[in-house]
Order: sequence, then C-alpha cells, then structure tokens
Amino acid sequence: MKKWLGVAVLLLAAPAMAQARTWQLQSSTLTYHVVHPLHHAEGVSHAARGKGVCQAGTCNFLVAAPVKSFQSGDTNRDLHMLQVTRGAQYPMVVVRVTVPLAELHPGTLKADLEVQFAGQDVHYAQVPFQISAQGKDLVLSGTVPATLTDFKITPPELLMMPIRNQIPVTVRMTWAPG
Repeated sequence: MKKWLGVAVLLLAAPAMAQARTWQLQSSTLTYHVVHPLHHAEGVSHAARGKGVCQAGTCNFLVAAPVKSFQSGDTNRDLHMLQVTRGAQYPMVVVRVTVPLAELHPGTLKADLEVQFAGQDVHYAQVPFQISAQGKDLVLSGTVPATLTDFKITPPELLMMPIRNQIPVTVRMTWAPG
C-alpha cells in the first residue's frame, strides 16, 4: 500500500515538476536614450544580472544592473547622471516581472514591470517585448517607456535648456534555461 501511495504522489507531482524551470540571464544590453535640444545621448550597460523561476504556470523574473555601469562615452555626463539619479544612495536598477509560463515563446509578450530606480518604485503595465528563439535560449527585446517624472528626477539642463522628460530604455537580453 505504501508503495502505491508513493507512486501516486510522484504521478501527481510530475506535472508541477515539469513546469518548474529556471532561467539565467546570459547577456544583456540596456540603453537609455536622452534628448536635449542640442544633442542626443545614450548610456549603455552590459552588466545586468538576472534569474527567472517558473512554477505552477507562472514565471517570476528579477533583473538588476548597477547604475554606474551605464556608460555614455562622456565621463562628465556619466558622473552627472549618477548625481541626478541619486546613484550613490540607490546604486541598483531593479526590475521584477511576472508572466504566465505559457507566454514564454517566440512572438510578442506584454509584461507588467515593477522598476526600482532612484529611490522610486514604478509600475509599467503591458509593455510589449519581442521574444525570439536562439536554440534553447530566448532573446527578449523591447523598450521600457521610462520618464524622468516617473522617478521624481529633475531634468538636467545644458545652457539653461532641460533634457526631454522621456528617457526610454531599450532592452535586449538573452535568457538560457537553467
């Protein structure tokens, strides 16, 4: 009887175990875009780390990148960016995403994001991302429609002209099954 009970427990647990899956962030390119009336600038980071855990039909992802890892090619601009975003006090950009496991396949994914940056927590609803397959890996790309006001950041100025409020962040990440 105990033997049959053990087999029954394994059979009932098998579907849940099959759905349990982890993902590791293999590579990333995060790029913020800033527009000033006199020029455009971008800051790029390849330093994000992340992990995803899928179980019971839901996947929870966590991605984090150091604020100081974003490089624009201008050290003065990068230092000023750290100052205005309060990077010393809040050194990490953290993003949490929860999506149904069934939606992790090539095509369009609309995800809700929880972003922690510059001491603020901001929710972005239904942000579209494209997912493509590269062997067993998934490549995710899209744009987070961030703004300075979302994070209570005063727009920096150059020659008494502030930068534009919109600071979209383009994302390209490769996730490998763990």
